[in-house]
Order: sequence, then C-alpha cells, then structure tokens
Amino acid sequence: MTATAFRSHRCGSLDPSLVGQTVRLGGWVHRRRDLGGLVFIDLRDRDGLIQLSCDPRWTPPEVMARAADAGAESVLLVTGTVALRPESARDATMATRDIEVQVRDLRVVGPAVTPAIPVARKEGEELPAEELRLKHRVLDLRRPELQANMMLRHRLLQCARRVMSELGFLEIETPILTKPTPEGARDYLVPSRVHQGEFYALPQSPQIYKQLLMVAGYDRYFQIARCFRDEDLRADRQPEFTQIDLEASFVAQEDVQAVVERVLVELWAEAGEAVTAPFPRLAWREAMERFGVDKPDLRFAFEIRDLTPLLQPDAAPFVQQAVEAGGRVRGIVAPGAAGASRKELDALTAAAREAKAGGLIWARRSPSGWDGQGVKAIGAATLERLGGSDGDLLLAVSGPDAVTSPALHNVRTLLTRRPGVVAERAHAFCWIVDFPLFERDPESGAYVPAHHPFTAPHPEDAGFLESDPGRCRALHYDAVYNGNELGSGSIRITDPALQSLIFRLLGIGAAEQRRRFGFLLDGLATGAPPHGGFALGFDRIAMLLAGATSLRDVIAFPKTTAARALFEGAPTTVDARDLAALHLEVTGAARRED
Repeated sequence: MTATAFRSHRCGSLDPSLVGQTVRLGGWVHRRRDLGGLVFIDLRDRDGLIQLSCDPRWTPPEVMARAADAGAESVLLVTGTVALRPESARDATMATRDIEVQVRDLRVVGPAVTPAIPVARKEGEELPAEELRLKHRVLDLRRPELQANMMLRHRLLQCARRVMSELGFLEIETPILTKPTPEGARDYLVPSRVHQGEFYALPQSPQIYKQLLMVAGYDRYFQIARCFRDEDLRADRQPEFTQIDLEASFVAQEDVQAVVERVLVELWAEAGEAVTAPFPRLAWREAMERFGVDKPDLRFAFEIRDLTPLLQPDAAPFVQQAVEAGGRVRGIVAPGAAGASRKELDALTAAAREAKAGGLIWARRSPSGWDGQGVKAIGAATLERLGGSDGDLLLAVSGPDAVTSPALHNVRTLLTRRPGVVAERAHAFCWIVDFPLFERDPESGAYVPAHHPFTAPHPEDAGFLESDPGRCRALHYDAVYNGNELGSGSIRITDPALQSLIFRLLGIGAAEQRRRFGFLLDGLATGAPPHGGFALGFDRIAMLLAGATSLRDVIAFPKTTAARALFEGAPTTVDARDLAALHLEVTGAARRED
C-alpha cells in the first residue's frame, strides 16, 4: 500500500498518465536549484526521483520561501499537480523525466543538518572513503545504488523462500543461543547470567540442529539462517552473515545438488539473468590439476598443463632440482598473449610470487620458434616438444604442487584482465565433488576435517579410515560460480558408531565426545534416515547479482574488515557492574567503571 495519511504516491511511481492530478508526496531533498525566483527540487524516496517545480504562478509566497530554505536531505511533505515538463528541460537520467509536480504546498517535517557525506553525486564523482561512509551509514544507505541493492536482496530472499516451499521444504528456526562447536576458537561466546561460569555460543551454522530435524522426521528443512564466525580478518567475509540453509532426508548428493541448482537458477532469473542446469561436475583432484584451485573460473580456458614429462636434459639446474625433489613443472599456454608487455609480465610474476613461487618462467612463440627467458629455464628442446602456435605465451612454475597450484591460479586469474578473455555477463557454474575427508593441520601435523566432522566418507574409501585416513574422499560438494564458492554441502554420517570413529580419528576421546556431542550421538541412535544438505552464502550471491564489489554493499549495517561496526561503535567496553552480573572480569585490557 503506497497511499497513507501523508502521501498518495511514491515519487518514483509517478508517470504521464497522472498529468493534471493532485498528488501528495513525502521524501528527501536530493538536490535544490534556485533560478532567480524559481526553485526546483529533486525529491527522492526509495522508488526514485521527481522534480518539484516551485513557481510564483502556482506556488504561494510562503511556500516559495520554505522551498528556498529546504536543506539537502531534509524531509518534505508536498502537495501539487502533476504536469508535463518542457521538452528542453527533461532529464534523461531520471525515470520520471517527462513530468514534474507543480507545488501548491510544501512543509519541512524533518530538517537535516549539513550531510557529513553527500548522497547526491555528480556523474563521475568519486565516493567518499568507505570508512567514512560506514561511520555515516544512514546517509550512505540513502544512495540509490545501495537502496537498489537492498531491494534486490529482498526479492532474492522472497524468491528463495518461494522455491524452497514449492519443493516441500519447511522453514524452521534453530537456536541462536547454542553450544560451542568443534571449532570453538571461532565461536562468539555469550556468558550466562543465571548459570555462573557457563557460556552459550552464537551458531557458526545450524549444522547439528538441522541433522536432528531429519532424525526427528521433518524430511525437508530450510532456514534463512543468521550465522556468526569470529574469523581472521578477510576482505570478503563478515563476522555475521546470512545463508540459505537446507537439509533433506532419503537423498543422495545428486538429489541435494538438483535442489540447489533449482534455487540458483531461480535466483539468477529474479535478477534478470538466464542460466541453465544441470551444472558440470569436477572432481576435486581434477580441479586442482587443471586450474590450481577448488573454485575454478570456467568462463575461460588457460588450463594448467604438466610439463614435467616433456623435460629434456637442457632444462636449467633449478628446474631439474625441483623435479628431483618431488615437484613438477606446470604451466599455462595462453593463446594470443605473446604480445604481453614487460609491465604485464612483471605483474604476472608478482602474482606467482604472492603464492610463494620463486618466480615465473615465460616464453613467447613466434614464427621462428620460442624465445624469452623460459628458453634457458625449461630448455629449447623441451619447448620444441611442447610445440604451440604463433602468438602463444607460456607461463610456468616449478616446485611442489602446494606452490605451483596457487601460483598458477593467481597467474590464470590475472590473465582475465586482458581484453576479450572473459565475455561480458558470462555465467559458469560447476560442482566440485570428491573432496578429501581429512587434511593435515600445518602446525601440528594432525588430521583435521577438511570441512566438518559430520561429513560421510565416500563408500569406496571407508576401508581406509583407520589405516590411511588421508586417502579417504568425502561425500562433500561445493557449488562454484565464476570462480566464487557459493556454498558447501555434504551427505551426513548417520551411524553413531561411525560418527564416534571419526571423532576418535580427530583426537576427540570418548569422554569428550559425550561432553561435546552426546546429544547428537544419542539422536542418531534413535534411528536416523540417510540425509544431506547444503548452505548457500546468501550475502555473496546478492553481491554477485547486484554487480557489487564488496559484501558491505549488500548488507545494511556491515562490519569493517577489522570486525568493527563504525556507525554504532561496536564492539565496546562494558560497565564493571554489568560484567559482575555476568560473573566476568576483564584483565589485560581497558576497563570501564562509572
């Protein structure tokens, strides 16, 4: 409902069919122009802009005076008549460019101080620094670009709810105050006032609860879930985030993937983008081998090749030594990139070094053969065996896969900046499957879950669980879009004995299992159906579909990369009296006492 006691229409909803009608509007002063006895105001609400025309021919003198004094971002109530604008005065940047409202009455009901940051910007004008915009977030949120993002976010959420409901999923809320997770160091803890010395945790995900809902027979669950994770500082993460969370019973991974594909196709359609399913599947090892990363961008080629079998004795000693030490020589042949400038090659080399590579081997293919520093490094005979076409550029790295994969992924990503490499509005989804079940902790060397400890091992690898855990694959699957991970899921462990074994392999003894996961083990023991699920990172999806470059552009009140809320000033110190009521005392940090 648009009409209220204060307005009959929204500003951006007016159109030429209303010419001659009286309308009542409410909005913010976007711009004001005084032209020698005439005052023009662009009035803004969330639907858009309309020009207000204040002219002594139809506007009373006292109203003219109020219009002339109306400051930027002040809130106005306006009554006037819709009229066509003169042809020469139409603003092509406004959706309501053909019309204006000839003001009969105007009142300032929300006077505003001079804005700390501008909401209305001239074409090409840069935004203020992000930290300043976050500090004055209410003003920043008035920008039409951000309001468009928030409205898109709303539509995407409603779309997700509709699709999940159509597929027979029940929306069920799970607790926000819950128990610390296996990754407790990343939990946000909440002290209990009534249970001294005890703590709740804010959920990193609804994982265990949604599994228990399957055990309880609810068959299909979903939730637009708020999650919390005290992560190290990363530009593309927020300490609190939203995910489209789902779980289903009596499913294999292909069933879960089909549901997720349906949701993603519908979300992209809601944003005006047509994509199709099913998405291609890539095994984790294949993705790492061909693209150097488990979230490959498939909009372009530039696949990684193993050059080790091509090596001849004329390869440089450092290359031969890398292979003798168990490494490989791997590279990308980029067609048509032989004309890369020295500056581009330096940037590509820097990208490889960011991933701890010693450098980047490069060579160009011309009608006379290969040339460049790569000829000495890899050897002319090796390059001759490589072959290639005129205009090719070889970019290679030697060393262990742990170095060559990320280095060549960085190189491959940087190559996308070359003109014509990536088609505009290209969409490339894929599934990455068959992840490792475990990985080694780089500090302790102990096995840790590659994702979480509730993921079922691949049936073909179950026999290696105790003898060779590192060999086991997981029934885990990631959805990837244009090089971005959209979400993760897995088929879950339903046998309490197998779940207990996984815990033991992770160094969690029987007593600790009971203390931390007894409620899950007991639930599984009551009869658990085969089940699996998924969680889509909704903030990232909204960012990608809005064409934004930061998660903060699609979240109303985001945190900085330092996990600070600049607008409201959180986190902050707490009164000593309040701490005492929670049986807490702060040591080694600033205390606040009133």
